[in-house]
Amino acid sequence: MPFTRRAYHKITLCRGRSQVEYADQTPHIGANTLFLVTPRVPYRWRPLTETPAGYCCLFNDAFLLPARTGVVLAELPIFQPGAYPVWEVTEADCATLEAIFRKMAHELVSGYTYKHDLLRTYLWELIHLVQKLQPAPAPLATHSAAERVAARFTELLERQFPRHSPQPALRLRTATDYAHQLAVHVNHLNRVLRETTGYTTTTLISRRLVQEAKLLLKQTTWSVSEIADSLGFADVAHFCTFFKRHAGQTPGDFRRLAVFGS
Repeated sequence: MPFTRRAYHKITLCRGRSQVEYADQTPHIGANTLFLVTPRVPYRWRPLTETPAGYCCLFNDAFLLPARTGVVLAELPIFQPGAYPVWEVTEADCATLEAIFRKMAHELVSGYTYKHDLLRTYLWELIHLVQKLQPAPAPLATHSAAERVAARFTELLERQFPRHSPQPALRLRTATDYAHQLAVHVNHLNRVLRETTGYTTTTLISRRLVQEAKLLLKQTTWSVSEIADSLGFADVAHFCTFFKRHAGQTPGDFRRLAVFGS
């Protein structure tokens, strides 16, 4: 399958060794693999055994809206930016997940009038089970003013990605841009982010720009100039200098290594 983004969420349980390429990472997974796909992150799945088996469930946000559970999908830790979407599961957990998938598969072909409502219930059961299996602890709820500002900054930053076309360019590009949007002084924003994340505003923006640049270089045919324009750089030379400083190689070298392996 091509390395690209999809317009849906996907939860996959795979029996048999496989490799999941997502964003700029390529984890090798063991016998029982669970991985999540969101519309934000491009991925590619490669089976490493001849006869992999398992289940997958594809859905979009609109399918879950009638459920009205009070839970917002994008607010769950497993669907947050930076969440680790691939991990191995035990045989016992694998059996539990398979039981839910089997109920969903059975209901899909049933003639039950309200089967889609029942499928939504099964899907939420699956999502919550996956959340419980998440290896990293869920982040604590934010209550302080500093944490609220940091959360709003992250939301604004992530809202600009992924980039689907070279134009228009990023609207928010600098620490000052974000401070104005959040109606705070840039020094206050910087202090808040240092307190809550350990990094400056500029560092967080730069890291996200580099991540997106790597994805665009790897998965699109856009020219380096088009990528520079899309990410809000004044010119391609500035972008190349920025990318090499943060990634350790030029955009052209990174693309050749990512695509051709040399």
